[in-house]
Amino acid sequence: MNPDIGFVQSVIRAIVRARISILTIALTYIVFITLGILFATNGNAYALAARDKLVDQAMQQNPTLITNNQGNHLQAALLDAGGNLFIGALPKTLSGLGIVFPYPFVAYQVWVGGFVAVRADHTSRLNDFRSGFYYLLTLLLHILSYSLAAGAGVNAGVSIFRPQPAYQGDKWLRLFPKEVLLGIARIYALVMPPRCGSFSVHGISNRKQLFEISFIIP
Repeated sequence: MNPDIGFVQSVIRAIVRARISILTIALTYIVFITLGILFATNGNAYALAARDKLVDQAMQQNPTLITNNQGNHLQAALLDAGGNLFIGALPKTLSGLGIVFPYPFVAYQVWVGGFVAVRADHTSRLNDFRSGFYYLLTLLLHILSYSLAAGAGVNAGVSIFRPQPAYQGDKWLRLFPKEVLLGIARIYALVMPPRCGSFSVHGISNRKQLFEISFIIP
């Protein structure tokens, strides 16, 4: 068998085994980010004030945004990739080991993240095809990537108590089936490409406000 085909099949198997956890995380993202968008686009005062505060903080404090605004686009991309992995994806996977921990965190995070559905002047990004397209595409990339990362962690947590037949066998630290940990590693082959694609979308759009989306939904 071609090694590439074998690897792809192993990634698919890992996702299928973790599908329930991945789908429940994705559903949480979709429901609460939709609520955030509705709050902001309907002019909710709390949502608009929170949006302005979050964006101002991101523009002043986020090293990736600062570096990019200085014209160092390659360095900004590297900072973005590192932040996505070590600040974004890995903590979600680790919190998933507690099974229920990622859900309230994700719900609040993306609810607030939905507030950037409006621009600085509080008009909706969705009333313009170009900005609406990039906004929704960026959200899709976030949801895909972090649903995989958090869902893989939740699946590993569940496997401690109710391991699937495929996870029977040797365990790491006498807790985690080795096969489920290998599954996390395989799933991570798909976690980073969407997040890197998210940064590329922002670069193509060349609009400062579209950078806001990525860094308010870390």
